[in-house]
Amino acid sequence: MTQDDDLGTIRDGAVVVEEGLIAWVGHSSEVPAADRRTDVGGRAMLPGWVDSHTHLVFDGDRSAEFEARMAGRPYAAGGIAVTTSATRAATDERLRALVGGRVAEAVAGGTTYLETKTGYGLNVEQETRSAVVAADLVDEVTYLGAHLVPDGMDADEYTDLVCGEMLDAVRPHVRWADVFCESGAFTPDQTARVLSAARAAGLGLRVHGNQMGPGQGVQLAVEYDAASVDHCNFLSAGDVDALAGSQTVATVLPACDLSTRAPLAPARRLLDAGAVLALASNCNPGTSYTTSMNFCVATAVLQMGLTIVEAVRAGTRGGARALGRDVAQVAAGVAPVGSVAVGHRADLHVLNAPAAIHLAYRPGMPLTWGVWRQGVRMV
Repeated sequence: MTQDDDLGTIRDGAVVVEEGLIAWVGHSSEVPAADRRTDVGGRAMLPGWVDSHTHLVFDGDRSAEFEARMAGRPYAAGGIAVTTSATRAATDERLRALVGGRVAEAVAGGTTYLETKTGYGLNVEQETRSAVVAADLVDEVTYLGAHLVPDGMDADEYTDLVCGEMLDAVRPHVRWADVFCESGAFTPDQTARVLSAARAAGLGLRVHGNQMGPGQGVQLAVEYDAASVDHCNFLSAGDVDALAGSQTVATVLPACDLSTRAPLAPARRLLDAGAVLALASNCNPGTSYTTSMNFCVATAVLQMGLTIVEAVRAGTRGGARALGRDVAQVAAGVAPVGSVAVGHRADLHVLNAPAAIHLAYRPGMPLTWGVWRQGVRMV
């Protein structure tokens, strides 16, 4: 299952890798000579997962909050403050070890390209530290100083900090900026200020929007030409139409929806309308403590109405599109990710199964057999 528009799914296929890139793709009967061969024994090969939304830079445990939520307490954005305290108290060494462990866990499950965010520091020093740690360990880093207004701070004054001194300090270490446009987090006006400042600083834009209720997150993301708007649980007809008529990717986060007992994002409706869909783990300590894209894909098929082809595409090429790493988006000399095609990064995920549908057919089973990242076998 190449996710390449021309190649589609190849039965009894083969891939040749040179210097970390895919040099040839086709039927195994036509494969050119190579120095080394790996026989995967008829197993299904996919592009590595492209997880375009995570929050890996954190310390602390919120399992008690999760347990209370499962017993009926509703989710509210304020739980972020618990993680902020623990993250600020962690040493640099501990933070690096925690992030490195989560990256390794994701790779072991077939993820070969990762985005992560700051957002648990919420002051200039700590947000910068988070960005530096993330930049050393993760493919794409997003500035999320606008995650929550810290206790005791005026919301507009904090937004000024996010748009000014904090942005200036973090800017050298990140490629993207994000803002949590939601009741209890940032208002539409504050969101627009953050997006305007980040765009002026040369950062790509992302938005957390429409997670806990209807709101203006989607409309602002489209207005500001954001690369993605993520969550998308509560969408009006106008929101769906806006996404379908734009280049902004709708990123859905089913593990988070299950953990918060929210309505699943309307992935089927978005695809049918013509929107571009991405699927991501949203790994974070409060609402989606998993790096398993296999689980997210299975959920998308079993509960969100997607076919396996659609779900795999959302978790590979859709994620690449949301990160500006799809084939049509990359600059010269930058290899695309998210597809198995000549010239793309050799990021491959082999399942211990004959076809990708086994991800949903055998949900929860450890189906990752092998993972190659830039042509190097990791698992």
